[in-house]
Amino acid sequence: MAKENHTKVTEFVLRGLVDMDSAVMKSLCFIVILFMYLVTLVGNLGMIVLIRIDPQLRKPMYFFLSHLSFLDLEYSSAIAPKMLENFLAQKTTISYIDCASQMYFFVFCASTECILLAAMAYDRYVAICNPLMYMVSMSPKMCALLVAGSYFVGFVNAMTQTISTFSLSFCGSNVINHFFCDVPPLLALSCSDTTLNEMVLSVFATVLSIFTSVEIVVSYTFILSAILQIRSPEGKQKAFSTCASHLMAVTIFYGTTVFMYLRPSSTYSMDQDKWASVCYTVVIPMLNPLIYSLRNKEVKNALRRIPVLKIAFLK
Repeated sequence: MAKENHTKVTEFVLRGLVDMDSAVMKSLCFIVILFMYLVTLVGNLGMIVLIRIDPQLRKPMYFFLSHLSFLDLEYSSAIAPKMLENFLAQKTTISYIDCASQMYFFVFCASTECILLAAMAYDRYVAICNPLMYMVSMSPKMCALLVAGSYFVGFVNAMTQTISTFSLSFCGSNVINHFFCDVPPLLALSCSDTTLNEMVLSVFATVLSIFTSVEIVVSYTFILSAILQIRSPEGKQKAFSTCASHLMAVTIFYGTTVFMYLRPSSTYSMDQDKWASVCYTVVIPMLNPLIYSLRNKEVKNALRRIPVLKIAFLK
């Protein structure tokens, strides 16, 4: 019967960000999310194109940054369009296949980004602590291997979470108390025993978080030690500026991840989780290109070299 009921589920209903009966509130949310998504598209696509076309940005750090922009663009695009559609639609449904696809792409991109941020911390460590060997240590081959490893880990986690979740039976309500198909709300919806699924989710989240956070903390410990040994204030400021953008992106990303996936299940609150989810599915992908462009002189200089934008920078 469990298998039979499972196969009968052909679609889910997304309850949305909040229970809203007001058309004005829905329209307001639609406008805000649409604006943020458009900024995300323009910012991340612009960053990717700029890095590809400017010879001065063909460095390991910007190679990683182009992939970070790609991941932000991909997983935001997996969530935001459906979210925007549901603000205006009378029936906020998503098919079984689309729900599984949305979960896969979200988990894949978020997991890959987690590893990629750790790789970027290692890149900053080599650049500051061993600058003479930077181009040797961070060779194109090494950079490609780090990025490929990040994508591989993301693929394994996404496949594991998606297959294990959609192997469950959904024989009761098909209303997902969320605005997209994330793992925790689907586990809460299942009528099967989800103990193993919760364990798998916790293990992957814990291993990813501990491994990457330890690597980042160790890297920045050495970085801070090296910066404190620099005598000139200008040298210290320059070294700090090369790490500030990455450190800010890491803090925002890991703050929401820890809040979402490393809490005891007894403390879950779907309303809180929804707003945290907005942060890492819409806000963070929008902020990352702004953080890396507004605080980075090389990116600003690259923008000035684009003929169309030269006038905007002239004073």
